[in-house]
Amino acid sequence: MEPKSEMKERYHKTQFNYKGKAVGFTSHEVILPNGKKAVREYLVHPGATAVLPFINKDTVALVKQYRYPVKEITLEVPAGKIDPKESPLACVKRELKEETGFTAKKIIKLTTFWTTPAFADEVLHIYAAFGLSKATASPDEDEFISYQAVPFKKLLKLVHTGKVKDSKTIIAALYWQCFKSDFINFGFNGVKK
Repeated sequence: MEPKSEMKERYHKTQFNYKGKAVGFTSHEVILPNGKKAVREYLVHPGATAVLPFINKDTVALVKQYRYPVKEITLEVPAGKIDPKESPLACVKRELKEETGFTAKKIIKLTTFWTTPAFADEVLHIYAAFGLSKATASPDEDEFISYQAVPFKKLLKLVHTGKVKDSKTIIAALYWQCFKSDFINFGFNGVKK
């Protein structure tokens, strides 16, 4: 949705830029609709993909890993950053294989969303994958990940009880639960019995 001119902020100047290995940080001075100036600080991110991979119609492949910022081991859908010049679809195929060791016969796009538009420009593309075949996992050198098969109903219960706190996993699970009939009604039949 394009902002109305009375709401739009305009870039004035860059105050600070930091480019890290995975993400960046920037601080811009902007001109507000009333003509006053303000500072907008935000995380700069290349974008990412996530996938809800169905081993069969009742079970999904998730990953467990330690997340340093929250100091906890999390249960998540496989996901990762999009490399330069890589498409979201190519990224999701790569991440699925790297993190779980699975390849998929069918991958469908579920949704795209901004993770935290108040302080990051990250866009996350969520997919579902079906017709999985086992290959060899190859996580990045600094990733210590374990694959776990989880019944989809159990994943929904973990989301409902707050045991899964990862936003992309919550969105992927609930999106599929709410809208799976839309994919089936439009001729998608990738979930094997």
